Amino acid sequence: MTDTIRSANAASRPRRRTRPVLRVLAVAALGLVVGLAGAMMPHPASAQVRIDITRGVVEPMPIAISNFLAVDPSGAPFDSDIPGVIASDLASSGLFRPIDRNAFLQAPGEMTPLPDFADWRQINAQALVTGQVRQEGNQIAVEFRLWDVFGQSQMAGVVYRVDPKLWRRVAHMIADQIYERITGEGGYFDTQIVYVAESGPADKRVKRLAIMDQDGANHRYLTDGQDLVLTPRLSPNAREITYMAFRNRQARVFVYDLDTGRQRVLGDFPGMTFAPRFTPDGRSVLMSMARDGATSLYKLDVASGAVQRLTSSQAIDTSPSVSPDGKRMVFNSDRSGGQQIYVANADGSGLQRISFGTGTYATPVWSPRGDLIAFTKMNRGRFVIGVMRPDGSDERLLTDGYLVEGPTWAPNGRVLAFFRKDRPGGETRLYSIDITGYNERLIVTPGEASDPAWSALIR
Repeated sequence: MTDTIRSANAASRPRRRTRPVLRVLAVAALGLVVGLAGAMMPHPASAQVRIDITRGVVEPMPIAISNFLAVDPSGAPFDSDIPGVIASDLASSGLFRPIDRNAFLQAPGEMTPLPDFADWRQINAQALVTGQVRQEGNQIAVEFRLWDVFGQSQMAGVVYRVDPKLWRRVAHMIADQIYERITGEGGYFDTQIVYVAESGPADKRVKRLAIMDQDGANHRYLTDGQDLVLTPRLSPNAREITYMAFRNRQARVFVYDLDTGRQRVLGDFPGMTFAPRFTPDGRSVLMSMARDGATSLYKLDVASGAVQRLTSSQAIDTSPSVSPDGKRMVFNSDRSGGQQIYVANADGSGLQRISFGTGTYATPVWSPRGDLIAFTKMNRGRFVIGVMRPDGSDERLLTDGYLVEGPTWAPNGRVLAFFRKDRPGGETRLYSIDITGYNERLIVTPGEASDPAWSALIR
């Protein structure tokens, strides 16, 4: 294809930065994204493939994801399953049903320049993904196309030129493109999850920071376990983690730089400090500090170290989370006698209680879209993960159990991750669930896991 133009999807999305573990190899390689729309293709406006994810329970869409044609002048094979990762990503959303490749009637080399759509209709595919991988010097060029089978039209097409080591990253980016084109919502596959990896007996528990891709790949530990770490939270650009750690029997708030691997104490404060979280602009961290018999919310400027007190009472205020526009915050407090959820302006003014259901509420987290607040609820010995509107209306309970806690939002605001323990003495594991309350899935980790935090899309 000699004549190519940038697609609307590719042009509107910022160029993404590589993950730190691969950045040295790929800093100059990733980012060249070219949309494909040849003149011989039917106009994509005719495409009718669409999933309405506002309806709650959705029958997964059958989608065929073909093997990618390997094109290498040297004849060397490209031994990586990009289509397999794409299929796994899409299936995990609960909205797509990848069709078994053994049912395919066309091989990758038989679909140039156009697929035979009749063959794909015969196996009930509504959408089709084709692609190829070309070796270009020390890079690979990964091209994909998304087709509307019944409309017989191309819906999207992009080429990524990257270091071969980033093939999984490209697969996630392609899955995001497909998800966005068919659902109309933002994708969330090109992301990472940081969490607390747990091991050892209850009286000698080892808790260390770990990070992985959202599908569990590229897993690595960030701390050695000598310090007990809690509540990791990622910065808006996904390059730093703030967390609490017990070091020399003292609780301190740290920042971990993912690019350098360095850790630093964010501040050395008297008394207990806990529940740190970045503000949406990444310039400040909100946290709780215990002083003079009260636990209040404070705002710490990351650059200058200046501290501003936001709440003032004899109550315990904790777990602050700021709205995406930075204008308001949500937190839990026992100022009314029991632990409930409150919202306030970002400076602490305009305080308003929004939770009034039975039981106690904790760990509120504002959605990246600003439309919902996720929370943990405890009632009659059971834990629940739920969501409500910022004014407290439309409270919905998504999942419950012996222990379910710590909700964190995917960047598209439609999926939550959390941790679950099903019985006393049982294992603690990470799960994800759609905000409709459907499609609860285990997030695979090497061992026990708690306190997840989902990153923004990697840039």
